[in-house]
Amino acid sequence: MQIQTTVAKVTCPLCLSEQSQHFFTDTRDYYRCPNCALVFVLPKDFLSAEEEKRRYDLHENNPADEGYRRFLSRLFDPVAAELAPNSSGLDFGSGPGPTLSLMLEEAGHTMALYDPFYAPDEAVFARTYDFITTSEVVEHLHHPRQALERLWQCLRPQGILGVMTKRVTTLDAFKTWHYKTDLTHVAFFADETFKWLANHWGATVEFVGKDVVIFRRLA
Repeated sequence: MQIQTTVAKVTCPLCLSEQSQHFFTDTRDYYRCPNCALVFVLPKDFLSAEEEKRRYDLHENNPADEGYRRFLSRLFDPVAAELAPNSSGLDFGSGPGPTLSLMLEEAGHTMALYDPFYAPDEAVFARTYDFITTSEVVEHLHHPRQALERLWQCLRPQGILGVMTKRVTTLDAFKTWHYKTDLTHVAFFADETFKWLANHWGATVEFVGKDVVIFRRLA
């Protein structure tokens, strides 16, 4: 697929810059923000809520699956290492088989869950937490600024926000990247995107491996 060039510019759904430009096309058009480096698709390419849920229902997230636990340990380990005993947390986007929250409860922490399809309890956003986790979720966000700001406001000073998502790098890598073939994936974060968020929030950010990012709220 050849890259299409265009002078049309659209608004970034994260930093709200109005200078985002066409980045790549396959079955969808992707745009990239020059300010925060988010790569995203437009609402015309979002799946319906019904189609999204049908796809999520196929996920086999079994808490008894040791392989799945090992996968989640990439986020669990660096988050748990930062927590005081008996911390309170929120797992955002817990999915059809909550497992990361169970691992954290097994480590002695208290967990709340939120998922728009499987645990849609909006009351969780009326409380604050010592830490928030979001595993393989941010790439699904139709409104990333709104969702992430909401989470940040629920985080106590010195609190931890742990994010697991694969990060976009170069255009050449993006062309053949399997991650974008999942049509529920609509927002792709780069290192620069997370650095922009840290600056926006006045937070620290740590990159752990290729797919985990840890923010600490300072105030």
